[in-house]
Amino acid sequence: MALQWMILACVVAAEAAVAALLTIPAPRAVRNQIVGLVSLLLQPIATVIPFAAFQLLDIYWKKEHRLMCTSEVCTADERIRFEKTIFKAQRNVILCVSACLLYWCIYRIVKYNKDIKALEEAARRLKEE
Repeated sequence: MALQWMILACVVAAEAAVAALLTIPAPRAVRNQIVGLVSLLLQPIATVIPFAAFQLLDIYWKKEHRLMCTSEVCTADERIRFEKTIFKAQRNVILCVSACLLYWCIYRIVKYNKDIKALEEAARRLKEE
C-alpha cells in the first residue's frame, strides 16, 4: 500500500520542480523552450488527477469503515495505532490535494506564457503593418 503514496510523493516533487523551473526568471528563448517542453508533458501528467481523486476516495472509505477507539476500553497500543492512522490519512490527503493544486498551477503558468507569446507576436505584426 505504501507504493502508491511513494509514487504520488515523487509526482508531487517533480511537479514542484517543474513549477519552480517555470517561475525562475530566464531569457526569452530559454523560457519558450521550457514552456514548449512542459506543455508537451502536461497531457500525460494529467493522469495524476484521477489517481489522486481515487486515493482521496480510498482515504474517505477507510475513514468511514475504521474502527473507532474513543471509549475507555481501548488499550494504549490501540489508541496509538488509531492516532497513527489518522495522521497518515491527513498526510495523504495533503499529498493528494497538493498534487492536484500543483498540476493546476503548472497548467495556468504554461497557459499564461503561451498567451503572452501570442500577444507579443500580434503586437509585432501590428508594428510591421
